[in-house]
Amino acid sequence: MKKRTLINWLGLLGIVSLLSYTAAVVLSPLAYPGYDWKSQAVSDLSAANAPSLALWNQLNSLYGLCGIVCVMAVCVFIENKLNKTLRIGVYLFAAMNWVSAVGYSAFPLTGDNTQMTFQNRMHIAVTIAVVVLSIASLICIIIGGFSGKNNISLATWAAAALAMMCAGAVGTNAAPPELFGVFERLSVFAATGFNAVLGVYLFTDKLGGSNNEQAKKQL
Repeated sequence: MKKRTLINWLGLLGIVSLLSYTAAVVLSPLAYPGYDWKSQAVSDLSAANAPSLALWNQLNSLYGLCGIVCVMAVCVFIENKLNKTLRIGVYLFAAMNWVSAVGYSAFPLTGDNTQMTFQNRMHIAVTIAVVVLSIASLICIIIGGFSGKNNISLATWAAAALAMMCAGAVGTNAAPPELFGVFERLSVFAATGFNAVLGVYLFTDKLGGSNNEQAKKQL
């Protein structure tokens, strides 16, 4: 059995990130009287004047940091190990994590998201950028993964995440308003969950490996 290096162990931070985010989403409503998770967005829990903001920040404290460390470790590990399309997909996914972590911290909702203040406009702009980067990265990973034999399972996970994301986007627009929160959670957990998947693949040393020859051919 191959000995795991420090960079492999950093993959576990992807799971820590997912657990931290899940705890914030599930438990923060306890500090938000009247919050309805089925109809309200997750971002309402971290709005600037939300009563749950303090609890959200506590529970969510490991989400962004651990998620970024994990995905950056993946970026370093896959150099010259995956084909070009796959690597581009992972790099775009890492960029999405940075935009999400920095953008949402800098521009949280002001509370009343019906008012188009500068801060709320920037929050929407960050959301659009996150969605575009997420979709582009997952498509690249799907194409790159299915183009060879060594990363089909990773491509399958990416396809599942993309399906969740699309279902969430369609649902939030087509479903009744009272179910908005249900479908929105499909989208937000798709990206966070796939980051954890990348972390597991890094920890188990399943990123690349014998795919070096394929990567050289597609450079």
